[in-house]
Amino acid sequence: MSTISQRYGNLSPLKQALLALEEMGARLAKSERERLEPIAIIGMGCRFPGAADPAAFWRLMDNGVDAVKEIPDSRWSLDDLYDADPDAPGKMSSRWAGLLDSVDTFDPEFFGISPREAVAMDPQQRLLLEVAWEALENAGQGPRTLALGQTGVFIGMTGDEYAQLFYQANDLAVFNTYFASGIARSVASGRISYVLGLQGPNLSIDTACSSSLVAVHTACLNLRMGECRVAIAGGSNVVLSPEVGIAFSKAHMMAPDGRCKAFDSRADGFVRGEGCGIVVLKRLSDALADSDNILAVIRGSAVNQDGRSSGLTVPNAKSQEGVIRQALANGGVKPEEISFVETHGTGTSLGDPIEAHALAAVLGPGRTAENPLVVGSVKTNVGHLESTAGVAGLIKLVLSLQHETIPANLHFQKMNPHIDWNGVPVEIPVAARAWGRLEKKRIAGVSAFGFSGTNAHVVVEEAPAWEERARDMQRPLHILALSARNETALRELEERYVAALENSAEALGDICFTANAGRIHFEQRMFVVGATVEEIRGKLQERKTGTEAQERGGVRPVFLFSGQGAQYAGMGKQLYDTQPVFRKAIDACEELLKGELEKPLREVMWGGATEELEQTAYTQPALFALEYAMSEMWKSWGIVPGVVLGHSVGEYVAACVAGVYSLADGIKLMAARGRLMQGVSGRGAMAAVMAKEEGGREALRGLEERVSIAGLNGPESVVISGYAEEVEIAEERLKREEVRVQRLGVSHGFHSPRMAEMAEEFEGIAN
Repeated sequence: MSTISQRYGNLSPLKQALLALEEMGARLAKSERERLEPIAIIGMGCRFPGAADPAAFWRLMDNGVDAVKEIPDSRWSLDDLYDADPDAPGKMSSRWAGLLDSVDTFDPEFFGISPREAVAMDPQQRLLLEVAWEALENAGQGPRTLALGQTGVFIGMTGDEYAQLFYQANDLAVFNTYFASGIARSVASGRISYVLGLQGPNLSIDTACSSSLVAVHTACLNLRMGECRVAIAGGSNVVLSPEVGIAFSKAHMMAPDGRCKAFDSRADGFVRGEGCGIVVLKRLSDALADSDNILAVIRGSAVNQDGRSSGLTVPNAKSQEGVIRQALANGGVKPEEISFVETHGTGTSLGDPIEAHALAAVLGPGRTAENPLVVGSVKTNVGHLESTAGVAGLIKLVLSLQHETIPANLHFQKMNPHIDWNGVPVEIPVAARAWGRLEKKRIAGVSAFGFSGTNAHVVVEEAPAWEERARDMQRPLHILALSARNETALRELEERYVAALENSAEALGDICFTANAGRIHFEQRMFVVGATVEEIRGKLQERKTGTEAQERGGVRPVFLFSGQGAQYAGMGKQLYDTQPVFRKAIDACEELLKGELEKPLREVMWGGATEELEQTAYTQPALFALEYAMSEMWKSWGIVPGVVLGHSVGEYVAACVAGVYSLADGIKLMAARGRLMQGVSGRGAMAAVMAKEEGGREALRGLEERVSIAGLNGPESVVISGYAEEVEIAEERLKREEVRVQRLGVSHGFHSPRMAEMAEEFEGIAN
């Protein structure tokens, strides 16, 4: 109350209380809006059995492929450990698993990791680094850009089988300095932030099989609270040792035939699987403002716990109902709006009926035959990926929305007799099912339930329809810049672009922008220039065959900004008409110069007042605006300077681009400089002298208080500047020595003693 009294001390106690209640209501309303704010999925990456990326994952599901295979001897000796009897001591009752082609291949140098450290790193950490990087590239989010803001990392991970291999070696010498960080689950998320330089919130989460979906939910909460602007969320899992499989066999959880038969009458357990999945998230409002490629939208999510069920690892139907209801409420979605659910669907005789009954209870009421509930499980394709299962289901769901198809749910023949859908119209697709856009938004759910008792559900909506923005003029040429860590990788990247561009329907400008600005640039670089996709592709092919001269970049470029004298009427007009980033920067400069200049900036540069462009008061801010806008344009294409240099006006632009001060401070300072310089009294002059510095100084002997060397342009090229009378005396001295002198077309003697009279006032403005 004391704070309220201080704020509203001049009002009566009743009015103070009413105003305080209004403020509280406004805060609660703001909190409610933030809580319900949708989250955009703007990028994905994955390594799943039989699929090295989301495109391959979709092909696998679309073709109805089950990627589960017999466990190879490279993992463990299957014949020594298998027994069809699940109760056989020390044996597993399944010969199958959904495995990646390889979990021991890794390029540590790419991430700045030594080979010795890489050996100590759990493959789950290696997968996370690779897939997170690929997901960010898929999202068009350059890691260096992300490091400038708050980016969070949320990773679900459960297993520690790699560490078990070290322990079983029974050799203390293998425990080197990298072991502790290499096997720590906390470091699984922390290493991503370390490698990418991210300083937002960072969590490793273990809730068993719901871990990765809980990570997605947690990421959404942090985004809504403003603790990060971008979030990387997902999970990783590897199957490296038989012990967990033996334990699951004893619990009769493993399917003897190695197939997850979700909701089928033959359901008799699941098959273990491994993989890694990552999604990149932003608040929907930010993604729209940034023109990100939105893949889908998370409307709501929720997490809860089974509490005391009939057993520690036994699901609780009421808790499953509760988590789905809460996710719907958080997203403002009605149950009948859900058309598809990517279920936990492990194919166990106990778990499937409980999940089905929870779905029927929450999503069934009011549903008609014209609006059936479609139910599926990606585990029928790749097995149960355990801590990665939830994000695998989420990625499947997003791909289904994009391709407007729900893939077939494999291994389904007849409904489990223990499942009673209570009259709810339910469809389990045994073949791919069309799922096209309708008048109503397509909305679906994805569930993940951990045997820890922690449940998660996420409600996902199709991406907003993309509206192509009309452009008055198109850029005549485009630059496609590619880079890699080494020459071999760069060649492979070029080949992939050749293949990708063959049938691409994307606009060339969008392709180049993403390649240039949405990805990081490495040491080995190349570029090609063209007007069409076909021309760009043709030049890449010519490079491949060696028929075109190499267009190759080196280290990061240097931006050099010129000084006064480079101006001309119409400068930058074509860029303003064709380049949105350039246009935005010029408009910002013009807005900031209101009140600083008598005439609008663009009128001075291109309109009816171009004669003013030769007046110092207008020349300097106009050049500043032009050079700053050009810098912003180049940076938007991914060409970021490693060094900035400038002369005179250009020095101020360079300082602004380097972040010494803001655009507002920089351009207003430049306007003041030009105005004060133009107001200097007396007649000034400048001259270019083709002589060494010593010769120039000799010509100024005795005149130093009125004329000085303004610039050293080269070993035998200097500029003298000052009061016109003294400049003329120096010129005559030089001509007598047969030194070539060229008077410059300027109105003032810049960078000379003549500017001393404005220095004090300018210093006051600058401070």
